[in-house]
Amino acid sequence: MRKIETNRLLTKPVHVIVLVLFMLYSLVMIKLLFIRGSSYRWPDYNYNLVPFHTIKSLIYHRHAYNADAWMKNLFGNIVLFIPLGVCFPLLSRRLFHAARSLAAIILTLFLVEAIQLVTRVGSFDIDDIILNTLGAGIGLVIIKQFMSR
Repeated sequence: MRKIETNRLLTKPVHVIVLVLFMLYSLVMIKLLFIRGSSYRWPDYNYNLVPFHTIKSLIYHRHAYNADAWMKNLFGNIVLFIPLGVCFPLLSRRLFHAARSLAAIILTLFLVEAIQLVTRVGSFDIDDIILNTLGAGIGLVIIKQFMSR
């Protein structure tokens, strides 16, 4: 009798748990990123296509921002996307390779920003993609370290 190969890094029950957690994470992120009150919709849409423009502004002019806004913009954009870097490689063996995983992450984050651009909820900001990718990259490093043991 031949053993059937699976495309999973995890046992089936653990894979199902990770999938359910990822779906819950995705719902929370959809709520945070797209389902907002009218205060997040602006008649004049703002966007940033210049890498590090927003990041530099937040760092150099930190005294002009309240601490909550400053923390959310810089560290929130990193921390909230760590699970993306953890879950992508766990849910797909193909995405366990760092380059493939980062490509899928960047594509996903670009899609999120593009949806924000079209719906005018939030704002398209290349710096969000940079910070979110950093967060997902941290998650990817964590899971790679954990899985290599």
